[in-house]
Amino acid sequence: MLLELSEEHREHLAFLPGVDRAVVAEFGRIAVEFLRRGSNPKIYEGAARKLNVSRDTVQHGVEGLTYLLTESSKLMISELDFQDSVFVLGFSEELNRLLLQLYLDNRKEIRTILSELAPGLPSYHSLEWRLDAQLASRSLRQQIKPSVTIKLHLHENGDHTTRVLQTDPATLLHLVQQLEQALGEMKTKHCRRVVRNIK
Repeated sequence: MLLELSEEHREHLAFLPGVDRAVVAEFGRIAVEFLRRGSNPKIYEGAARKLNVSRDTVQHGVEGLTYLLTESSKLMISELDFQDSVFVLGFSEELNRLLLQLYLDNRKEIRTILSELAPGLPSYHSLEWRLDAQLASRSLRQQIKPSVTIKLHLHENGDHTTRVLQTDPATLLHLVQQLEQALGEMKTKHCRRVVRNIK
């Protein structure tokens, strides 16, 4: 699977061939730090003074490198696919090897950082349900109005939360059909490939 870079990202990375090999390696270190701790303007300003370029040029170079490394790590791109993805940028062979080495050295750490940044979603614990049916009211003697009440128990960041939902059987049936369709779609080759790349 090849990584597709937009024109903006290509422009940001176009700064790399004009600098020394050690500077590119340092930019790689700064990119991983950027993921860990966020942006640090002082680092950009110091690097810009040393390289005699604008602060924005350095920041865009680091952000472009960060994007390249994170997207490649997310998709778990193979060495060959990474080389092919970088080859289209028109860099020298030495710079391509350096970027590949940066990717291989940092890919596990980047995936760990990205997994820590992912929002914690609630997970299922248990479910209680009740079917109520209103058979008549003062104004209507013969009426059947069923409703389903669902109490959903969830785990969220170590806490137990409860959600109460109420619906009519037709909506519940539609919901079940949509969930079954989604589960069926998860069995397709395309979805399995995507899930494998996400992990």
